[in-house]
Amino acid sequence: MLRGLRRGGPLRVGALVPVRLASERLPGKALLPVAGRPVITHLLDRLFASQHLRPADVVVCTTTDPSDDPLVPVVEATGACVFRGSRDDIIDRFRHAVREFGFDVVVQVDGDDPCADPWYMDRCLERLLADESVGIVVTEGLPLGLASKAIRGSAIETVWEQHTTARNDTGFGYYFTRTPLCRAVTLQPVSPDHQHPTARLTLDYPEDLAFFRELFDQLYVDDGTVFGVTEIVALLRRRPEMLAINAALGERYWQRTRALAELEYQVGGKTYKVEV
Repeated sequence: MLRGLRRGGPLRVGALVPVRLASERLPGKALLPVAGRPVITHLLDRLFASQHLRPADVVVCTTTDPSDDPLVPVVEATGACVFRGSRDDIIDRFRHAVREFGFDVVVQVDGDDPCADPWYMDRCLERLLADESVGIVVTEGLPLGLASKAIRGSAIETVWEQHTTARNDTGFGYYFTRTPLCRAVTLQPVSPDHQHPTARLTLDYPEDLAFFRELFDQLYVDDGTVFGVTEIVALLRRRPEMLAINAALGERYWQRTRALAELEYQVGGKTYKVEV
């Protein structure tokens, strides 16, 4: 396990995964079946494969809305935990989850990304703890949907104190990476075998679900192991026709992100917009 020290004892390391079932584009997507199991369980497999995380320290951060009730037993059956908070304010949800579980640092992956790569989760954590001045470490250059972040609890607290946009479920990560609120460090892929310029591995639309079902049909083995970025990129290079399943969604995805990610924060009584 990852070791570090804080005043009073060892650092507490966890993971936060924002998920809600009331998705506009693909309702209930976290519980839809892929390879005979709910999507969320495949993502939890990858968090559990981290060298530095125990299942009980992985927290699915959902909302207090009754529509998210069905998520709870599915998550808890895996050994992970559930935190319920604000529907639209993910920053607020994270801050209260970090406080409730006593985390000093967290891996953060999105619930839309069932193939987020465990090896890069670990590299982010290790880089974050190597330098106390760093508030967040993010991966950049991996196929869309395979990235993760490692964030200090203190950085989450700072962003919570300064953010003013209550609806930040789209683009919340920009508070950490595109403002001066905390110091961000970026990790690049360590190998060309971890890069693919057009692959889309995030779950937002029915076409994405079809892609994941084909991907898992090719790579998934129900023996406790998980496939990662190396296997995914190799498959897509062998089978480029798979990319056509959801390739047309890219521009629609980014247009929606730019339209909804209107984020603001305050410093010294002045209000600033987050660059998107």
